[in-house]
Amino acid sequence: GEGTWKAAYASAQTALTAADDILAGERYAYGLCRPPGHHAAVDQFGGYCFFNNAAIAAQRALDAGKRRVAILDVDFHHGNGTQQIFYRRDDVLFASLHGDPDVTFPYFSGYSDETGEGVGEGFTINYPLPPGTSVATWMAALDEALAHIHRAECELLVVSLGVDIFEGDPISAFTFQHADFIALGQRLAEAGLPCVFLMEGGYAVADIGVNVVNVLQGFEEVMQSVK
Repeated sequence: GEGTWKAAYASAQTALTAADDILAGERYAYGLCRPPGHHAAVDQFGGYCFFNNAAIAAQRALDAGKRRVAILDVDFHHGNGTQQIFYRRDDVLFASLHGDPDVTFPYFSGYSDETGEGVGEGFTINYPLPPGTSVATWMAALDEALAHIHRAECELLVVSLGVDIFEGDPISAFTFQHADFIALGQRLAEAGLPCVFLMEGGYAVADIGVNVVNVLQGFEEVMQSVK
């Protein structure tokens, strides 16, 4: 549409501002990016995404001297664009928890055997999960992803924050309730890394704000307790 370029450019700039806040010494920042970004690849847009905000933020951190950055994608849909951008690189670890691509958009990527290529082998980690996956099972996969991030000695965490894992989301099939997003934020804070949150999906319009605030509240509670 007429406003697409202006909106997509502003969304990418929002991601850069959040990254710059972290590079300036903040422990966490939230970028309210609209449109989202994680389906945008090197040569492809789709899924409402035009520029890959998470990839742009990660590259900013690398350019500023970070040795390795983690991108953790918790959106219900696989971040195929983010994976493609970093698939052959070892300076960004991409980990994604998402709906099984056999039955979930984008349908062609996000299988567990997709682990990177060349120097990037082992720096892509996918957790495809079936419809109706319990919060406990999802959290166990998250813990495993965070353990990979820790072992890779990542210096900064970029979270592609899709809140369409909410049970009431109209185009998703996971089971998160409002309170579970608080627990998600707490777990992310316990990873102990500076964190950039960037908004991805979420289609239960009345609940998006509640769920995002709950993630940030849970994160902040842990951060305050360790000060």
